[in-house]
Amino acid sequence: MARIPSDLMSTSTLSRPEPLRQSTAELALHANRMRRDVIRMVHGAACGHPAGPLGMAEMMSALYFHEMAIDPQQPEHPLRDRFVLSNGHCCAALYSTLARRGYFPATDLAQFRKFGSHFQGHPHLGALPGIEMSTGSLGTGVSVAGGMALAAKLDGSPARIYAVTSDGESQEGQPWENATAAAHYGLGNLTLLLDWNGIQIDGRTKDVMNPGDIGAKYAAFGWQVIEVDGHDLASLLDALAQARTDEDRPCLIACRTKIGKGVSYMEDVPDFHGMAPNDEQAILALRELGDPNPETLDHSQASLWG
Repeated sequence: MARIPSDLMSTSTLSRPEPLRQSTAELALHANRMRRDVIRMVHGAACGHPAGPLGMAEMMSALYFHEMAIDPQQPEHPLRDRFVLSNGHCCAALYSTLARRGYFPATDLAQFRKFGSHFQGHPHLGALPGIEMSTGSLGTGVSVAGGMALAAKLDGSPARIYAVTSDGESQEGQPWENATAAAHYGLGNLTLLLDWNGIQIDGRTKDVMNPGDIGAKYAAFGWQVIEVDGHDLASLLDALAQARTDEDRPCLIACRTKIGKGVSYMEDVPDFHGMAPNDEQAILALRELGDPNPETLDHSQASLWG
């Protein structure tokens, strides 16, 4: 994150963007729309990761439509909050969120993972407005978020830094280096949301490489730790508000989630971590999510993204 000159920081004409602070009912509608977007995006590409993004919908809705101080009309505003998707393979959730927040037209989502598209299989810095960091190599995103938080603190910036990480990503060493540094430097402006669903691409996380009690480990490093139901919007908003009250400790919001949330045959099923739904499965998913045109799978039609 570029340093903000002190004279710019004190300029009266530079006002910080305002969070939307939408209601939980509105956030639930956004989350459901994101889930429908994810199904159409991944089905249209015939590849990608659908189940993880489905499980993150409430987290993304809470961040972008209630918590974060951002302005889609000024995506490079120096006083904006930042978001890093450290588990970058779940980018379908981020792309949908940015579109629905107004960074680019929702119809562009039909380009997901298409040849030559900016909507790559992992977020790419510079390809789209609102993308703060290229991620996908697990562990790096949380470290970059920590660096952004340290830079903001040194600059005296009011910007807060948010990142989503996962229990599978916690098997890497780099997140724990960041956990040490963030506590050492007192980065109270850093909040990580842990997508704690117990599944990774090779199966159950506890069977592949058990990370144990991740919340307890962050607490041992000196973090504020809040455990919530990651699909309970009221609990998420309370946790995000609590995270803002501690100026000296970074916060981990440990979100207990279920991959594939909202689609019956995907919920808690490891296979759909990285497998696109076929036509029949996509139609069933869209029906369950209340899509008004579930049988229409020509995703190039603009009306489907309205």
